Amino acid sequence: MTSTPAAPSHIGEATPARLVLDHLDAIAPALRSLQMQADLISAWGTELAHRLMAGHRLLVAGNGGSAAEAQHLTAELVGRFDGDRQPFAALSLHADTSSLTAIGNDYGYDEVFARQVCAHGHPGDVLMLLTTSGRSPNLLAAADAARAAGVLVWAMTGPAPNPLAELVGDEVLAVDGATPNVQEGHLIAVHGMCRVFDTEVARSAR
Repeated sequence: MTSTPAAPSHIGEATPARLVLDHLDAIAPALRSLQMQADLISAWGTELAHRLMAGHRLLVAGNGGSAAEAQHLTAELVGRFDGDRQPFAALSLHADTSSLTAIGNDYGYDEVFARQVCAHGHPGDVLMLLTTSGRSPNLLAAADAARAAGVLVWAMTGPAPNPLAELVGDEVLAVDGATPNVQEGHLIAVHGMCRVFDTEVARSAR
């Protein structure tokens, strides 16, 4: 009697392609939440254009992957998005590693952004905070410092409610989804905001 071969151990496991497709499917909640908040993204792009054209600056901060998103945003403004135009003042607060490590060493990591906001922020400037959790103590401290300095605070977070969303109120873009999808949603929002920004700059130059 011939025995039946044992089923391969991989049967039922997701293939690499299926993992990718599942990840793409998981982006849907983030995209839906962005579509529902398109007016906010547009308003931010317009407001930022007018403030930076008036000589104010954008300060941006985040941790980890959100720090990379923050630096992406400032690069779009200091460099360019998809068309030539003048450069605008935008600083990623995590990018100055000497200041970051000195402040962290002397004052603690919770103060690494707040102290820089106190140094660089002036009334009329904008502070953009990016976070998937909305709970990072250093971003909450930065928001408090910005308000004390007369700096407008905007936040991109993961699902609300979260502490940062509650702190900044109406000026929060809360993106639904798991952490990787929230970060992807933030990048889409950054590009949408930059598109509106560039269009408003070009319109004002006519």
